[in-house]
Amino acid sequence: MRKRKTEVLSGKKLPEKLRARLVRFEELANDAETYCKANNQGQQFDRYRIGRLKAEFGSRPAVIPIEDLRKWFDDQEWEDATHNRYKTMLSLIYRLGIENGKVQSNPAKLLKHKREDNGRMRFLNQLSPSKTQLEYLKACIDEESRLRAVILKHYSQHMPEFEIALNTGMRPSEQYGLFWNRVDLTRKLITIPKSKNGKTRHVPLNSVAVAAFKLLQARSLNPVGPVFVTINGEPLHGYKHWFDTVVSEAGIRDFTWYCLRHTFASRLVMSGADLRTVAELMGHKTIQMTMRYAHLAPAHQLAAVERLAAFHLPSAHAESQTASGEPIAATSSTEPETGELATSAAVN
Repeated sequence: MRKRKTEVLSGKKLPEKLRARLVRFEELANDAETYCKANNQGQQFDRYRIGRLKAEFGSRPAVIPIEDLRKWFDDQEWEDATHNRYKTMLSLIYRLGIENGKVQSNPAKLLKHKREDNGRMRFLNQLSPSKTQLEYLKACIDEESRLRAVILKHYSQHMPEFEIALNTGMRPSEQYGLFWNRVDLTRKLITIPKSKNGKTRHVPLNSVAVAAFKLLQARSLNPVGPVFVTINGEPLHGYKHWFDTVVSEAGIRDFTWYCLRHTFASRLVMSGADLRTVAELMGHKTIQMTMRYAHLAPAHQLAAVERLAAFHLPSAHAESQTASGEPIAATSSTEPETGELATSAAVN
């Protein structure tokens, strides 16, 4: 006690570690949850990732050694994109902790960012499904029919979610963050107040999407609440708890929920929609971004180049006429064309 009094008189302060209270990772994660709920369009997916991180590190002091973080990330069987999403979320947790004065550094910056294959496109019926031993699937010869069969058998209550994703091309965060006051079934239009690019966008609904929304509306307990809810009326935070199982049982390789968005864009292009229209429907700022999603099926590309064969038909016909000895009509004249002849030439 006397020593401490002497230190006070000499102006010596207590070490910071003695003054600071113990902050646990769970506290930082809770702060991030509150932030995401107030600011992020895809907060339901953010909360899921935060939940995973909190379950692993929640009881530990906030300052977690980078070796422990690296080991946990390396142990997860994630795609590169998923790895990066969790890294981004962990970085947000610590960034908010720094802003709130609860931690001094952000260890997530030391985690390696994995390079994503942004050129990867995957859409329905692009590949053949794997062989199956399940009798009810043997008659399903393509990927879409397999998916639909499994959903109807095990998760029929989720079929409207599947139809809406396939027929609107909405991002998962836009779809599962939707409330009924943003859905206008009379005008067949969805309003998303803040899309990924920060602007309001409108999503038109075709007849299949309208029918799916009406099914959901009939089971909804809250006319202004979340569109996608459980049987008990609790908001759904995503699709992973059922869709991943469906894909596995259907025997479909390398397919995720986001591939339904790829399918939406690809089918629009294959139906003849121009890229500007597709860009607007996808909520993209530029056509360059849309080009990544608008990959066409090989059969459609073959049909496109096959049209070039038509340009060879007139010359081939002319050659056959010459070979038969019949005269070929002149295609030009030194005299000015007048009347109907001139009009016909101009049109051609």
